[in-house]
Amino acid sequence: MSVLQLENVAKNFGDLKAIQNISYSLEEGEVLGLFGHNGAGKSTSIKLILGLLSPDEGHISVFGQAPDQKEFLNKRHQIGFLQENVSFYEQLTGLEVLMFFAKLKGFGRKQCLALLERLGLSHAINRKVGTWSKGMRQRLGLAQAMLGEPKLLLLDEPTVGLDPVATQDFYQSVAELKEQGCSVILCSHVLPGVERYIDRAAIMGKGQLLALGSLGTLRKQAKLPVRLEIEGRDLLSNLPQDVKHMLENTGDSNLENHLVLGGNSQDKMKMMQTLAAMQQVTDFQWHIPNLEDLYNHFCQPVTNREVQS
Repeated sequence: MSVLQLENVAKNFGDLKAIQNISYSLEEGEVLGLFGHNGAGKSTSIKLILGLLSPDEGHISVFGQAPDQKEFLNKRHQIGFLQENVSFYEQLTGLEVLMFFAKLKGFGRKQCLALLERLGLSHAINRKVGTWSKGMRQRLGLAQAMLGEPKLLLLDEPTVGLDPVATQDFYQSVAELKEQGCSVILCSHVLPGVERYIDRAAIMGKGQLLALGSLGTLRKQAKLPVRLEIEGRDLLSNLPQDVKHMLENTGDSNLENHLVLGGNSQDKMKMMQTLAAMQQVTDFQWHIPNLEDLYNHFCQPVTNREVQS
């Protein structure tokens, strides 16, 4: 049984179609990246999964039950949620803040101390949260979401405002949760650095699911070119005839010193063989379509974007 399943889900706010005909599932220990521009429907999706909203059409199942029903109350402790721009009472210490959430969830001081230690916050537990950095407060937010070792973790724009080091530390914590079997939905419009931590990507636009799958699957669907950039000497003169059709910088007057070959994923091996055979090459660089390239490709047809709730 999937941890989470959405089947043809739609949610409207008056005339505004926040999400339309959304279907996907989430398996145990899987990290799904939910990506889209501001107003694409990501936050509405999160609220539906939490049971804060009910779908107008379709069906949502979390741990085999509808999250907006009373019967789901005994399952809620298995869900952790970190919202965008976490905010705490700044006059409380880090430990006091986490203890407050722990009592709501039925857990005690021992687990709070263990989580603070695990997330590198134990040195500041007796300091007021108002004196903490943005990165520290975000990790405190993750700590409250991790209370009770949830089986499903929902992260809504978790790295907004974090510096690169704090962002890397945050994603490392997510990777550790995945290894423990926790399923994660990572909701973000900040793409750099994310792809190494997700198993699949769901790309949304104007409330619609534009693409869904692993990065390998999405690359095949998008058919974006793989590029090989070569530096050296006498390159064009020594380029094999059977790969000259791959040349992309044909208008460049410096082709003897700089070549760009482009092709599909099946052409990659041919380009590699060409590279190995050309002794004139002094440097090279591969350009493989990344998550940002795929996102831009699948979002390209989406025009006249409306602000969604």
